[in-house]
Amino acid sequence: MRRIDVLGIGFGVFLAGGLAYLGFQGAGLDSITAGIWSQVLLVGGLVGWLLTYLFRAVNGDMTYHQQVEDYKTAVLQKRLEELTPEELAKIQGEIEAENEAEKLKAQED
Repeated sequence: MRRIDVLGIGFGVFLAGGLAYLGFQGAGLDSITAGIWSQVLLVGGLVGWLLTYLFRAVNGDMTYHQQVEDYKTAVLQKRLEELTPEELAKIQGEIEAENEAEKLKAQED
């Protein structure tokens, strides 16, 4: 995120708080009550954003995690493209043998 984005978001939050305050005053609340309710809205919005951030971080649904996964996928795809057909057949055979071994082990349990 660029500095100008951070400044814009900060100004937008400041402006939203002022508009909420004016809106509450326009609805008939006195200045102290309007200030309290505008702060409640802003803090509630901040807590809501924080919870969504924490949820995305815990689930690994962040931009960085997605970029790392995309990079790993691209590296594996490039390696697969560089394999000869014989090497690819050998790897597929090993994978099939591992899958069969896992199936047999699961049946024994």
